[in-house]
Amino acid sequence: MAAVLRGSRNLLGRSLKHVDFTLVSSRSMASKTQVGFIGLGNMGKPMAKNLLKHGYPVIATDVFPESCKELQELGAQIVDNPAEVADQADRIVTMLPSSPNVIEVYTGPNGILKKVKKGSLLIDSSTIDPAVSKEMAVATEKMGAVFMDAPVSGGVGAASSGKLTFMVGGVEEEFTAAQELLTCMGANVVYCGAVGTGQAAKICNNMLLAIGMIGTSETMNLGIRLGLDPKLLAKILNMSSGRCWSSDTYNPVPGVMEGVPSGNGYQGGFGTQLMAKVLTVLCTTSGDGRELMSVAPLQDLGLAQTTATNTKTPVPLGSLAHQIYRMMCARGYAGKDFSSVFQFLREDEEEGQ
Repeated sequence: MAAVLRGSRNLLGRSLKHVDFTLVSSRSMASKTQVGFIGLGNMGKPMAKNLLKHGYPVIATDVFPESCKELQELGAQIVDNPAEVADQADRIVTMLPSSPNVIEVYTGPNGILKKVKKGSLLIDSSTIDPAVSKEMAVATEKMGAVFMDAPVSGGVGAASSGKLTFMVGGVEEEFTAAQELLTCMGANVVYCGAVGTGQAAKICNNMLLAIGMIGTSETMNLGIRLGLDPKLLAKILNMSSGRCWSSDTYNPVPGVMEGVPSGNGYQGGFGTQLMAKVLTVLCTTSGDGRELMSVAPLQDLGLAQTTATNTKTPVPLGSLAHQIYRMMCARGYAGKDFSSVFQFLREDEEEGQ
């Protein structure tokens, strides 16, 4: 692992001289040959299903065998580990919970890189530390293959309907080859730049989302306390300058909207624990980029805090959002959708009375 870490520092300054791009680029707009998929959780499973719907044969695996059953019934081939996927497919998509999971799936004893074919295209849609994406790109390059980071925005609903947004970082010449697969799972596929920039874009988006959701929850709670009907207040906000995604598409107040987690006891959607994780990595990394502690349970806001620290970027609202979501995790909200911050604020208010 130390060698991988050292190699990542030289990534931007070196050409990818071990990779035969003619092998990878020849797949751009290629026939629908087998695609590997690793990680069949709430996001990964519907993404893999959309590949099947578009006619791609899929070979897949997951650490939990029961997660593979539905995909197998739909015609996917299921194997035991990532190495077996890499042995049979030269295009692989991974969707995993955290940086340690990505490191294990790519470089572990039964990892992708144990069997990866020269010229393979590896696309990671996990939300992880950009530094880890760069490390995986270095390790992948040494095997003659190409790694691209392509985290997503849109949640489980967009994954199911094939309307995700992909933020892609990697070798620009390979973007078209990646886009061919990603458009089967998403409505927007955006090239962001070098490896790691896809993760950077995702982290920035989710930090703003967390701040916006807290602001919307505070606003709705204040309006209700002042005697306003929540549906009326939401309507006014959404035709005024306060309008945002958290108010018009994913409102956190129960009964205001249908088909969102707030109308279902805050079940489903994007977990509070994952949002906290993205905010955590920002404040748990040393100046040279080494991770100081495991923060897998506290993702998006953690990643934002870590990168802000490393780049000496002030993020006062991001830091406050991070604290609030960490408090929520400690108070039993970890498994609820992140919009449950509205409920958290209401309960906190009642306790203070």
